[in-house]
Amino acid sequence: MMKLEDVKKIAIIGGGNMGHGCAMVFAGAGYPVGLYSRRAETLEKAVVGMRDDLTFLAERGLGRLEDVEATVGLVKTTQDMEEAAADADFVLECVAEDMTLKQDIFQKLDQMCRPEAILATNTSVMSPTEIASTSERRERILGTHWWNPPFLIPLVEVVQTEETPQWVIDVTMDLHWKIGKHPVHAKKDVPGFIANRLQHALWREAISIVERGIADPATVDESLKFGPGLRLPVMAPLENADLVGLDLTYSIHSYVLRHLEDSHEPSALLKEKVDKGELGFKSGGVGFQTWTPEQQKALRANMLDYLCKAVREMREKDE
Repeated sequence: MMKLEDVKKIAIIGGGNMGHGCAMVFAGAGYPVGLYSRRAETLEKAVVGMRDDLTFLAERGLGRLEDVEATVGLVKTTQDMEEAAADADFVLECVAEDMTLKQDIFQKLDQMCRPEAILATNTSVMSPTEIASTSERRERILGTHWWNPPFLIPLVEVVQTEETPQWVIDVTMDLHWKIGKHPVHAKKDVPGFIANRLQHALWREAISIVERGIADPATVDESLKFGPGLRLPVMAPLENADLVGLDLTYSIHSYVLRHLEDSHEPSALLKEKVDKGELGFKSGGVGFQTWTPEQQKALRANMLDYLCKAVREMREKDE
């Protein structure tokens, strides 16, 4: 049974955007990291990406430029999974969302890693219980769902499987607090875990409002940005319900819930757009709205600037 102080080395399996972003965060907290990818070019891009992201953060008051190279230097890249994982105490898998691939990787990790090492999957949608099902030591496998961009979004959903013991949860939660994340514990392994269930319930209603002709896409987004979205960072739904009173909440729900979207299938409007190739930014900017290249760039930049400001304020508040 391992404790937080026993965690000395981290391994990351998968060197894409999420993988190298997670590696960067662990290294930034002082942990040596083994970063594995099958492809040399992926690892080369990962090193460049970490250096660029750390510089980006430092230029915005989140870190120091003089620490960039030292942090990158704590990440050892390799095309040998066993080299990355063999002496690791905590292993995080960040590969594509393919169940067969993930199960195969965890079967290998289960054999490569020492018995007490914790093995985590960064899946955002797949069941950690199912991912672990073909491994021998299933009890030390769980989910840790980081959000993108991983070097800015604090949330990590720690998802226990049907066999996860409490000590694995405790060490995983403590480890993520230590590296500056905000872990939350999902006590049941259900599709979407916690935050994605909340997010896509909102998306389903937003798309439905457009599909039913109640408002256009821009108006839907404006209604959230200039209304409830402004208070969400300081007052989330259940806090809001307690504030206004559960009796009022019950009364509102008694009237409005029957009118909300409750389809168990994707929107017909969404399917139509996908079928037509109107995929948003990846299809030239045509999606629910039409975006020029300049607007696409501005939206991404505004999001990153907003997140940097929010993280700075969080850190200042904690100091």
